[in-house]
Amino acid sequence: MKKWISLSAVAAVATVGLSANTEYQAQIDALNAKIKKLEQSLERQGETLTEVKTHGAKDNLKFDVDFRTAVDYLEYETVGGKKYINNNLLTNRLWLGMKYAPSDTMSFNGQLAMHKAFGASYGQRGTGMGFDTFDWVINENLTDETIRLREAYWIWKPSYGDYDFSVSVGRRPSTNGYLANLREDDQSKSPLGHVINMEFDGASASIKNDQFLPGLAFKLCLGRGLTNAVGWSNQATYMGSGGMVGNPMIPGNYAKDESSLETVDMAGFIFSPYNDGQYAIETTYYRGFNVPGMFASRIMMDPQSGMAMPDMNSMQMMSAGDMDGAAVSFKADGIGDGISDFLDETVFFASFAWSRSNPDDITRAIHNMGDGSFMMNNTAKSMLGSEDSEAGTSVWVGLQVPNMLGGKFGLEYNQGSEYWRPFTYGEDTLVGSKLATRGQAYEAYFTQPLMGDYFSMQVRYTYINYDYTGSNGFFGDGGAPTDLGDEMAVAGMAMMGMDPVETAQDLRVYLRYRY
Repeated sequence: MKKWISLSAVAAVATVGLSANTEYQAQIDALNAKIKKLEQSLERQGETLTEVKTHGAKDNLKFDVDFRTAVDYLEYETVGGKKYINNNLLTNRLWLGMKYAPSDTMSFNGQLAMHKAFGASYGQRGTGMGFDTFDWVINENLTDETIRLREAYWIWKPSYGDYDFSVSVGRRPSTNGYLANLREDDQSKSPLGHVINMEFDGASASIKNDQFLPGLAFKLCLGRGLTNAVGWSNQATYMGSGGMVGNPMIPGNYAKDESSLETVDMAGFIFSPYNDGQYAIETTYYRGFNVPGMFASRIMMDPQSGMAMPDMNSMQMMSAGDMDGAAVSFKADGIGDGISDFLDETVFFASFAWSRSNPDDITRAIHNMGDGSFMMNNTAKSMLGSEDSEAGTSVWVGLQVPNMLGGKFGLEYNQGSEYWRPFTYGEDTLVGSKLATRGQAYEAYFTQPLMGDYFSMQVRYTYINYDYTGSNGFFGDGGAPTDLGDEMAVAGMAMMGMDPVETAQDLRVYLRYRY
């Protein structure tokens, strides 16, 4: 009887337990269902939030800031032994970058710039015959506090199969190009810095395929450096709201002015035969059409030497002819493979460049004025002081190594020949482009991050020794080379009141904020 009662009790407890378990399981199942619905809801909300963020990112113009404060010590020494020094040139440079990418293949890039000396405005300093406001170098030279456009272009990057394409039009990124960017502590931009470093408006189209060779690419480049067009309402007389009347020799709004400089165009290509991320070869060729130069409309005859020298007071800008240029550059971004951390972070480069003038086929007409001077026909032209086609060459080598403080130390050397002439007017060296040197240029720099990658400093020293005059001139008489080692030629220049610079130095220290 007791045994039966015990079994009955166990059965009852088991029945109650099973009933409770069933009830608990139902509650657990219901809770799991709610959790699953909640997870699905959160997942949908996450997807929606991601879409909103992505859409919002594409709908916003992204800005970045690059602000540099520098002090430069500048020193020039002339052939005659005179020295010109500025021992504390303080400057501020501001770059405001912007980017908008509505899709993965289309984007807009722009940059506004200001570059000025402390305190002094552009008008207070005066100008160098207006050259420091020339469109090619307007943002590299010291002007005033005006914010100007430095870059503005759209770029489309479609792909087809194994081929990547790009097409771009606007004010292109044509300064701080390949290799020149290393000392500037910047990302490399479009051109090869050995031959082109100046602002330009133009277009480019490229094709790339890594299947044949790593980094194999070809880019076509087109640019316009000057437009021949008169201004709006150019000295025109208007009758009511009708058309123009008056001097028939004055063209209408924005018409071509036959008495002014020709339109300056540039066409060329960049061919990259190999780039595996460590070793790279870059080549380029271009032609500049109707490039300008300063020409003397009057020459003076030295009665002692019998040499004819241009009267610098009679110089005027004219179209000179065409200019060819080419370069081949090699860079090793790391020496060897895992030999040491030091060699892995070492960069070495070597570059060879060539230029050739193609003067207009016109012979100068010279008229004796009877007072020891001669007037020249202003329609006659030459290039680099010669009526013949003249070729020049330049070599450039550099080494950048890591320093012990997490920064970089670099050394560079370049040498140019008598008729060497690149388009490097926008190079960021206040004593003039070192890569345009007809002679030798030496440079050392120390770049050091101070706070992360957004605040840094640099100390840089540039020394230039000129063998010939005209290193920083344009393409006319102002670019004519005079051998500074030729005593008779130098004496003739002295008789004309000219004392050319033989050496130039620029010691710069800067602090730079980028975010």
